[in-house]
Amino acid sequence: MSHRFKSVPVRSSEITPKEVYLSRRDFIKAAGVVAGSMALAACAPESSATPAAQFNGPVLNDELGDPTNTFEEITNYNNYYEFTTNKEAVAPMAKDFTTTPWTIEVSGMVSKPKTFGLEDLLSMFPQEERIQRLRCVEAWCLEIPWNGFTLASLLKAVEPTSNAKYVRFETIYRPEEMKGQSSPFYPWPYQEGLRLDEAMNDLTLLATGIYGETILPQNGAPIRLVVPWKYGFKSIKSIVKIELTDKEPTTLWSTIAPNEYGFYANVNPTVDHPRWSQASERRIGELTRRETLMFNGYGEQVADLYADMDLNLNY
Repeated sequence: MSHRFKSVPVRSSEITPKEVYLSRRDFIKAAGVVAGSMALAACAPESSATPAAQFNGPVLNDELGDPTNTFEEITNYNNYYEFTTNKEAVAPMAKDFTTTPWTIEVSGMVSKPKTFGLEDLLSMFPQEERIQRLRCVEAWCLEIPWNGFTLASLLKAVEPTSNAKYVRFETIYRPEEMKGQSSPFYPWPYQEGLRLDEAMNDLTLLATGIYGETILPQNGAPIRLVVPWKYGFKSIKSIVKIELTDKEPTTLWSTIAPNEYGFYANVNPTVDHPRWSQASERRIGELTRRETLMFNGYGEQVADLYADMDLNLNY
């Protein structure tokens, strides 16, 4: 079954109404909250911070009724191995990371290859807010109000050719600023990939902010991928290259441990990680565990992409 260029509409409940967003943003600024974002492998450890309801003001909920996590919960712990494997040390180590100027090269099987400046992307594609769940492969999860634009809008601008089947992404390689890239244990630079139909899905976001503010370095500044129905390591950070290809891209984690980290990495409670269960998860800020939802709760939008696949084998 072919799914090329198939785009599944996002439910209106997942997109914040403008008037709600603006009033909430005013409240956040008044409360002195600074924006931040999520981690590389997109997970965080336990935090002593309370949920978003700690703010005495409007709280945004997702379509399932769950509130967004707090700024503290989203930004204080980060998986970003390019800086360090110590989650608590990422933010201070990343604070001087240079994010301007920034360009993204889009190449490969496209009719209009181009290198875009970040400012070009921000002017070409209007920013919107998406409240999306982010599920770490380590069985943690967060609820994050992203700002950004769909990856599909960028790909349509460069016109993929009929031979393009996959999209490959690459993080910047800058070991003088990203000290973790000096580690010989990982095949830097970080690389990830999606099938083209996955990339064109309306849920797939290029995020440039959180809580209406510019994304922070420890969270993947200045631009990162967000694929909410997949485990967080698919949501590559600090992107500098996007290439369309006819071959399944090599990815960092599937290269290191192919038996643990598959190419598809769809959130699936029935397929355990070799070293732990995926049947349940702990949302940061909560004391109890909750059941993991298939496709992280986005099955209505994405399940048809995998209708002909055995997800126990294609994990």
